[in-house]
Amino acid sequence: MAQQCPNIPEVGDFVTINIGPSHPAMHGTLRVIAQTDGETILKADPEIGYLHRGVEKLGENLTYHQFIPLTDRLNYCSAITNNVSYEMAVEKLMGLEVPEKAQLIRMIMMELTRISDHIVCIGILGVDLGAFTPYFYLFIQREEIYEIFEWFNGSRLTTTFGRIGGVEADLPEDFEQRWEELKPNLRKAIDETDRLFTHNRIWMDRTIGTTAISPEDALNWGFTGPCLRAAGVKRDLRKDEPYGMYDKVNFEVPTGKHGDVFDRYIVRMIEMEESIKIIDQAFQMYKEMAPDAPLRAKVPKIIKPPEGEVYHAIESPNGELGFFVKSDGSDKPYRIKIRPPCYMIYQAFPELVQGEMIADLIACLSSLNIIAGELDR
Repeated sequence: MAQQCPNIPEVGDFVTINIGPSHPAMHGTLRVIAQTDGETILKADPEIGYLHRGVEKLGENLTYHQFIPLTDRLNYCSAITNNVSYEMAVEKLMGLEVPEKAQLIRMIMMELTRISDHIVCIGILGVDLGAFTPYFYLFIQREEIYEIFEWFNGSRLTTTFGRIGGVEADLPEDFEQRWEELKPNLRKAIDETDRLFTHNRIWMDRTIGTTAISPEDALNWGFTGPCLRAAGVKRDLRKDEPYGMYDKVNFEVPTGKHGDVFDRYIVRMIEMEESIKIIDQAFQMYKEMAPDAPLRAKVPKIIKPPEGEVYHAIESPNGELGFFVKSDGSDKPYRIKIRPPCYMIYQAFPELVQGEMIADLIACLSSLNIIAGELDR
């Protein structure tokens, strides 16, 4: 019999197994040491750090602009959101007022990023549970979004989008046409996924009630984003602490009731539709702006913020993504500290999966949307 893990009562025969990091269901960078009684998980110890790159320390040796490409590599499914969150923190430190046109462009691109991130989460959740077809419906549209990123920004995955003070370029003239071509196909893919998943008996059996969490526990663990809203807490920084132009657009904040895998899926499905509405409103405001409206605040080529420190957070696709930046008056940050939503959410993973089946562990991980680049940094 294998040696018993601490804090586990004697229950007879049990086995300690390694789940990951090389197993594809653990996405290549996560390892869980699980104590099991048959198929039931008695205890789970996550091990992280397989993708740790010391991003925050590297930032102390780069200029403020040079650090932007490193933010791409946090949640690499949402590079644009990472870029803007960091840029806004530095702008807050410098007291910069970003032109409204630049803020609208940022909002449009961030909501496109939110859609593509949710597509990854839902599509991979389906694959991990054995449902491969919806993956293709969704990922075709993700590819179209990435085509827009490449066409506008020159990059697909790691975008290095924007600059401190605004954005580096205006939207192309035919952006509206490309968006209007994408929108019906995107809605069709969301609808097809809904019809294949939401009322599917197998899907419901695998997700409803699986690794549920109460609103109180979710808050105590530091949950934010879709995982918190799935537990019934209506918290969204775009509404509660609006930044950019989010206070100028109308959208709903969906919530769940049980905080289980099913509710996490439903919240993200609804949020994709809400993001489409936000983009439409933002683009209408954008078209009312003068063609020569400024895209960037006046900033020196070499940025030297005054001494001080700030924390600024935005509502990334996974939740509260915040940057703490401290300046000593030089052209390099004295200190950078990142608050990634994945890190707080993954703390609760051992408690969520305790008493569940091994197969439920995989469903839980995918529904939490843990991105190793953001988790490990």
